[in-house]
Amino acid sequence: MEIYHLTHAADWDEAQVVDSYEVSTRGATVHQMGFIHCSTAAQLPVVARNVYGSDPAPLVVLVMDDETIRAAGTEVRYEEGGDAGFDELYPHVYGPIDPAWVTGVRPAALDDSGALHW
Repeated sequence: MEIYHLTHAADWDEAQVVDSYEVSTRGATVHQMGFIHCSTAAQLPVVARNVYGSDPAPLVVLVMDDETIRAAGTEVRYEEGGDAGFDELYPHVYGPIDPAWVTGVRPAALDDSGALHW
């Protein structure tokens, strides 16, 4: 199943240099959180509004397949988001993301109404 991770474009650029992506969510690493927050396509707009709504930095969406991640030996669990507006099961990747797992990188932006375009 395809899963998605919304992030700052600069964080993704850095990951390609060091060959490992370790940002869990805005302002926190996988080492601090224990996993990397991901979403389904339907969940991505809620994440964008709640996590990146006030952030002017350029964003990208990383596209991955959860089976590819599991096949590489990294656990993917679908768990409750925990925060207001996150009452569904969200994919969590339990370790750094290997850039080779990323099958697509799409520019993303929030418009003035808070709608995500990617």
